[in-house]
Amino acid sequence: MNGFEHFRLLHPGWRDLLEVAIVSFVLYRVLLIFQRTRAVRILLGLVVLVMTYAAAYLLKLGMITYLLGLLFQYGAIALLIVFHPELRSALAHLGRTRRFFPELGDAAVAEEIARAAERLSGLGIGAIVAVERQVRLDEYLATGVEMQARVSADLLVTVFTPYSPLHDGAVVIRGDTIIGAGCILPLSQASLLDRTLGTRHRAALGLAEETDALVLVVSEESSSISLAAQGRLWRNLTPAQVKQKIIGPLDVAEPAKVGLSA
Repeated sequence: MNGFEHFRLLHPGWRDLLEVAIVSFVLYRVLLIFQRTRAVRILLGLVVLVMTYAAAYLLKLGMITYLLGLLFQYGAIALLIVFHPELRSALAHLGRTRRFFPELGDAAVAEEIARAAERLSGLGIGAIVAVERQVRLDEYLATGVEMQARVSADLLVTVFTPYSPLHDGAVVIRGDTIIGAGCILPLSQASLLDRTLGTRHRAALGLAEETDALVLVVSEESSSISLAAQGRLWRNLTPAQVKQKIIGPLDVAEPAKVGLSA
């Protein structure tokens, strides 16, 4: 049996097409996870090293080949450490549990959130509010204080009032109920070129990269209102736009430039 027959390249069947489709989809999803993170630059560095090793091998440069061979031999462990945030994000996408309930569509809840954002922005108070959708946010509740309170603008403003016990973390909303406050969210590994984007924006993007939550951010420095979802950030929103994006589809407009470097 020759190589062509072994790999069935001359007579591809439906199984071959299925395998190609599955591998292509998996690679596409992996590239989406790595997109606009430091992992892209690390991968480019690895490509350069592999090309250098190939060139050294062809030119019979023994010392360079030997040193790069040692680097590749022990590099697997180093890669696990370097790519830990990206691997965590990938596993979160694969292992996240889903609920079969309708997405948040209560106009009254969206109105309360938008009113709270408007008041917090006017007062110059920073805030971050995560609205749960299909993917449950239970793992982040353990980092804060669990609550069971109906969503209201007054309560949200009270929670984020400076020097209150829970003002530093994020509020998590499920349906029409605040289920957690003071929660710690994962920070995005993307490089932020815009220095006006602080830790709250990075945390909002981090959660939006790992889940399908909508994350509202009120900047303490600029009093601007932003919304993170699907790994993207909409900036300088009005309360009406916040309400529209919570209720309606997110693709009604392109997101403003977030200042991410590839």
